[in-house]
Formats: sequence, structure tokens, C-alpha cells
Amino acid sequence: MSALANAPAARRFATAGLILATLGFAGCAERPDARLNFVPDDYRARHPIIVGDATQNLDILPSSADTRLTHADYTRVQSFAARFRSSRAAAISVQVPVRTRNAAAASLVAKDMLRALHREGVPRSRVVFSSYEVAGGDEAYPIRLSYTGLSAGLDHPCGQWPSDLGDTYQNRNYENFGCASQANLAAQIADPRDLLGPRGMSEIDAERRTTVINDYRQGRSTASDRSTTESNYSW
Repeated sequence: MSALANAPAARRFATAGLILATLGFAGCAERPDARLNFVPDDYRARHPIIVGDATQNLDILPSSADTRLTHADYTRVQSFAARFRSSRAAAISVQVPVRTRNAAAASLVAKDMLRALHREGVPRSRVVFSSYEVAGGDEAYPIRLSYTGLSAGLDHPCGQWPSDLGDTYQNRNYENFGCASQANLAAQIADPRDLLGPRGMSEIDAERRTTVINDYRQGRSTASDRSTTESNYSW
């Protein structure tokens, strides 16, 4: 018979009560989320990076006397075309104003814009032209370029201060903590798809592998030759 069975009844009941109380407290304990491996107030949970569809826009405002893109606007179109190619979006939409003060100039600038996009690697088949009207065309209106593709960002703007920063008795992060870092990280992502999953591995270089194995078998160095312009800091 066990020692617990030989103990007095009061002692057995006290021991059993202590065990049940310990199990109860263990069941109520709050644990961090094991899937994400962070504490409940982690900034990655409060300011998650969201990947979704977003429309990128560029407005080019030609004056009534313009017949082609200015140099500054040409560089803007170049940058926009580069972002379009990297986004792998389907098409660029070009909306030209009509019945406005600069409608004739906008039509000429739009044709020059099409040539600029073609020079930047955007084929004519991926450019969709359309026009738009405005109420009261006495002013100049821009040519609007846009495309829709995947974008990474936060689902809310930074700068939220819903509580007093002096209320720190719990020693937890304040609500805006980490928001700017998350927003900057999302803005630096070249391809938002990389946040959804890793890319596949590329094929091996079989020719280089064979060369390295042969050098290893013959006792030669397997390192690549250094460039003559590379510094070895052996001064």
C-alpha cells in the first residue's frame, strides 16, 4: 500500500487539493502564440505586413503649349515603367483628358508617352488608352497612368496613440511601437510575393561543379580566381 494511502485522511485530502489547485493554475496560464513565437504585444502582430492588390498611379500634367514629354516627366515615366515591369501586372492604363484647356497638348504628349513606354520595354499591346471628361474644362488636367498589382504595406497608418504613454505599469510596448519599421520594411520589398513563400531553387551549374570536383581530386585549389582589381588589404 502506498505512503499516501497510509497517511491520515486529512493529509490525503490536503495533498489531493494541492495537486488539483496546481493543475488549475497551470490550465489558466497565458502562453505566447507558439506558431509565431512572440509575446502577445509583439509589434509584428499589432502592425502586420499585408500583401494585396493595390493601384499605382502617376499623373503627368502637360501645359497647353507642350507637344512632347519634358525631361523631368520622361524620367517619371521611365521609373513608372520599371515598377510596372517588376510588378508583372497585366497592363498600363493611360487616361487622356478631353474637352479641357490642354486637351490638344495632352493628346500629343500621350503619343510621346507611348513611345517612351515602348523604349522602356512595355509593348503596345500592354498599354490601354482611354479618355475622361471633367465638369467645366477651363483648367488643365493631367494624363493619368495606372496599373494594378500586388503590393506590401500595413492595413492602417502609423501614428496611432490611443493610450497614455505614461501608463507603463505593465511594461508593455505602446501601440505605435514598431509601426514605422514595419512600414519601411514593406516599402523595401521588391516583390511582395516573397513574403508569401520562398522562391524555387535554380538549377545547378553542372559544368562548374565538374570543374571543382576535378580540381579537388587533383589537389588543386577549388576557389575562384580573384579579380586583378580586387584589394586583398596586404599593404
